[in-house]
Amino acid sequence: MIHSNWALWLRILLYLHIACGAVAFLCAPIALLTAKGGRTHRRWGKIYFWVMTGVAITAIILSAALPILFLAMVAVFSFYSAFAAYRILFLKDMYKGQRPKAFDWAAAIITVVSSFFLFLCGFLQPRLMHVGLIFIAGHAISIVSVVFGIIGMRMGIGSMLRFTRTPGTKMFWWFDHMQGMIASYIAAMTAFSAVNLTHWFGPAWWVWLWPTIVGVPAIAIWTRYYEKKFAPKSRPASAA
Repeated sequence: MIHSNWALWLRILLYLHIACGAVAFLCAPIALLTAKGGRTHRRWGKIYFWVMTGVAITAIILSAALPILFLAMVAVFSFYSAFAAYRILFLKDMYKGQRPKAFDWAAAIITVVSSFFLFLCGFLQPRLMHVGLIFIAGHAISIVSVVFGIIGMRMGIGSMLRFTRTPGTKMFWWFDHMQGMIASYIAAMTAFSAVNLTHWFGPAWWVWLWPTIVGVPAIAIWTRYYEKKFAPKSRPASAA
C-alpha cells in the first residue's frame, strides 16, 4: 500500500512493479495454452519472462528502500523459476555434454543462499517476515517463509545437481522449462492473491500458500502425463 510520505520515485517504482506483475499475470496463460514451440507461445513466453524480470528488479529495489526483507528474498526465488525455465532452452544439449555458464551457477547459488535465509527467518525472525504466522507450542513461526524457503532451496539445489549430471533423456529440457514457468506463474498468482485477499482475510497463511497447494499437485500430474507421452513406445512382439 502506498503511503502519503513516499518519495515520487518510490511511487513510480511501485506502479511499475504492479504493471509488470499485471502483464505477467495476464500473458502467462496465453503462453501456457498455445501450441508449444509455436510463434504465439514463444512471443508471449518471452514477454512473460521479461516482465517477470521487471517484477523481480523492482521488488528488490523496493525491499531495500522500505525496507522489507521478506520481499527481497521472495523476489529472488520466484524469479529464479522463470530464469531457470528460460535458460534451459539454451542448454538443450546438456544430454550431449553441454555445460552451463558461470551465471547459471551463480543464479542457482544465490537462490539457494537467499532461500536458506528465508527458511531460517521463518523460525528465528517470524515477525520480521510479517506474513503467515502460526503458533506451535507458543512459538511463532512464519509458515509462508518456511515453505517458500524450502521451495527455493529445492529449485536451486535441483539446478546445481542437474549441472553436474548428464541428463538421461533428450526431452529433459521440456520438463524443466514447463515446470519452471508454471512454478513462476504460481508465484505471480501468489502475489495477486496476497495483494487482493489480504484486504478481506488479513495476512493469513493460506492467502499466500493456496496457489502452491493447488499448483504443486497440478505440476506433478502434468509431468506424469508427458512422461508417459514421451516414453518410448514398445513394439508388439512379432508373430512366431
